[in-house]
Formats: sequence, C-alpha cells, structure tokens
Amino acid sequence: MNFPVELRFKLLALSAQIAVRDGMGHLLCHVKQKMFKLKEEVTVFADEAHAKPIYHIKADRVIDISAQYAIEDHSGRPLGVVKRLGMRSLWRAHYEIHRAGQPLLTVREENPWVKVADGFVSSIPILGAFAGYMLHPAYRVTRVDTGAVALRVQKRPALFEGVYRIDSLSALSQEDELLATLGILMMLLLERQRG
Repeated sequence: MNFPVELRFKLLALSAQIAVRDGMGHLLCHVKQKMFKLKEEVTVFADEAHAKPIYHIKADRVIDISAQYAIEDHSGRPLGVVKRLGMRSLWRAHYEIHRAGQPLLTVREENPWVKVADGFVSSIPILGAFAGYMLHPAYRVTRVDTGAVALRVQKRPALFEGVYRIDSLSALSQEDELLATLGILMMLLLERQRG
C-alpha cells in the first residue's frame, strides 16, 4: 500500500460513504454503510459504482459500547476483528484489532479534548461549517508485540467533507496494513457517530 492513505467522507449523503485513495491518488476502495440496521454493517467495494463488494464488516450485537466488528472478505473468509474497549472508549477512543483471536494492533486517540472541542464547535451554526479547518483529532495505531507506533491517523482541514490521512511510521506486512486500514475505517465511522 502506498502511504499516505486518504479517506474522504461525503458529508451530504444519506448513508456514510468513504472514498479511500493511496498516496498516488488511486482508488483503493469505496465504503458504504448500510442504513437503518440495528446491527452495524459496512460493505467495502472495489469501485465507486458499488458493483464489486470486496469486504464486509459486521457487528456481533445490537448497539453496544463493547461491540466487536468482524471483518471478512467477499467469500466470507474471516480476516480479523475490530473491538471497541467498552468503558475505556467513552472518554478516549480505544480499539483493538485482532487476527485469529490474538490482539495485533491497538488504536488510541491522542488527545480527547480535541474531539470534544470539534464536536462542540461543529454544533454551532455558521461557525460549525468551519470546524473542519480548526480542530483535527488524531489516533495512533500501535503494534501489540513491540509497542511501536505503526500508523498515525489525523483529520485534515476540509470544507463540506471529512478528510482523514493515514501515515505509515513503521513497516507492517501487507496483510497487517490491509487489516489496519479496514479497522481504522470502522473506528472512524463509529467515532464520527459519537461526535
């Protein structure tokens, strides 16, 4: 995967839609979240026309702060799980990404006050339109085995859309990069819903 990877959220869409592009500007995938589902369900497509699904992310339960999100390819083969760490995630976002039942990566928010301020400013009429230019929450993705920061995710300045950038800070295998990117997608969808 060519880093930095950029995730662009459409703000004026009925259901959450994200275009994911690599550092060269090539489309990696397009994400569409299903509307009106009691259990979260996200489909990742290879194209913007949503003709070719390549991954599915599904919650294991109805709305819960400790939910797990199974990531599988289009044939149903499990790739991993994104797990929100319940009460720890109420103040500062804290997730784990697992493969084969073992924790592989942790995702932690760097500064929870930035997210609080971003949510507050976004709710103010007129000023809220410019919140995307002022406040930028960031997250660190850390390897469980070594404790090294592998990836950093940060919201970027943008009007009328949400833009996040994933930067690589240390090497991961292609499988781990893919699983981390899919886990980050799900985490960002959940965190955006929280405000």
